[in-house]
Amino acid sequence: MTKRFGKYGVMALALALLWAAPAHRALAQGARQTLVGVDVVRREPLTQTVPVIGRLVARQSGDVAAQVDGAVRRILVEVGDHVKKGDIIALLDTETRKARRDVLVAGIAESRAALAAAKADLELARLNMERQGKLKKTGAFNRALFETTQQAFAKAGAELARAHAAIAAKKASLALIDVEIDRARVTSPYDAVVVERKTEAGSYLRSGDAVVTLVAVNQLEIEADVPAIRLAGLDRGVTVRAVLEDGTTFKAVVRAGLPVENARTRTRPVRFVAKWPAGIARLAQGQSVTVYIPAGKSRQIVTVHKDAIISQRGHDVVFIVTNGKAEPRNVTLGVASGSRIEVTKGLKAGDLAVVRGNERLRPGMAVRLRKDS
Repeated sequence: MTKRFGKYGVMALALALLWAAPAHRALAQGARQTLVGVDVVRREPLTQTVPVIGRLVARQSGDVAAQVDGAVRRILVEVGDHVKKGDIIALLDTETRKARRDVLVAGIAESRAALAAAKADLELARLNMERQGKLKKTGAFNRALFETTQQAFAKAGAELARAHAAIAAKKASLALIDVEIDRARVTSPYDAVVVERKTEAGSYLRSGDAVVTLVAVNQLEIEADVPAIRLAGLDRGVTVRAVLEDGTTFKAVVRAGLPVENARTRTRPVRFVAKWPAGIARLAQGQSVTVYIPAGKSRQIVTVHKDAIISQRGHDVVFIVTNGKAEPRNVTLGVASGSRIEVTKGLKAGDLAVVRGNERLRPGMAVRLRKDS
C-alpha cells in the first residue's frame, strides 16, 4: 500500500510541475520586461520665432474730470481702491444749485397762476367779441367797440402764449439744474483701480479739472514695438506665445497693428489680446512681457520629445516600441522647438518613442509601458 501511494504520489507531483511550468515561464518573461515611458512622435507645424519685448497697456485709463464747476465736499476713494462703473468717486457742493432750483420751482408755480389768468382773460375777450359781433346787423352795433374787443382778444391770446413760454423756459432751466446737481456726483466711467488723486476736499474745480486717475487693470493688453520687416506674419487673429518676467507663459492674439512707424528704430506698435491663464493676478500697466513673433512661414515637421534622444557610438538614437520590443533607430535631427526636436530622418508620425528607461535598453529587449504613458 505504501509503495503504491509512493508511486502515485511521484506521478502527481510530476503532473503538477508540468502544469506549473508555463505559468512559471510567463512570470519569468514578465520579470524580464523593462518598464518604459513613451511619447508619440508627432507631425506638427513649426514656426521660427524671434523675441520682442513688449509691455502691458490698459485699453481704458486716464483722468476722470469734473463735469461742473464747484467746491469739492468729499473724496470717497483712496489710491489703490478698486471701483466699479457708476461708483461715486467725489461729491461737489450743490447748495447754490439747490437754492436756484427752489427759485425755479416757485417761478413755475407763479407762471402757472399767470397762465390761468391769461386763459380767463382770453375767454372773457372771446365772449365780448362774440357779443359785439352779433350786433353787426342792428342799430346798436358800434364798430369802434367791436374793434376794441378784437384787440383785447388778440392781446389775451398773446398773454396766454407768453405764459406757456415762461413755464417751458423755467422747466428747461429746472432740468438743467437737475443735470448739474446730478453731475456734482463724480462717478467712475468703468471698472478700474484708482492710481492717483488729483484734488482734495475743499478745492474748487472748474468743469474739466481732473479728480482722479484710473487704470482698468481687467482690460490689459500687450503692446510691442515690432520690427517692420517682421510684420508680414502678424495678421489680425494670429496667435503667438508670450511670457511674463516670472516665467508665466500664455497665448496672445493679434488685435491690431498701428500705422505709426518709429523712424529711428524702424518699428511699429502691435496690440495683442492676452489669453490669461486662470488665477493670474498682480498685473500692472507697463509690466514687461516678451512676445515671440513669427520669423518666417510655418512648415510641417516630424518631432520627438527631447528625452527620447540618446547618443550611442557618436550617433543620435531613438528607441521605438514595436510589438512589445524595443527597436533602435538612428535619427537625423533638425531644429529644436521647446521640449521637442525636429526629426528629418529615421522616424515617422505615430511611432512610440521611449522617453523613460531608454538608457538601459538593448535592441529587441521586451518592454512594458508605464501606466502614465
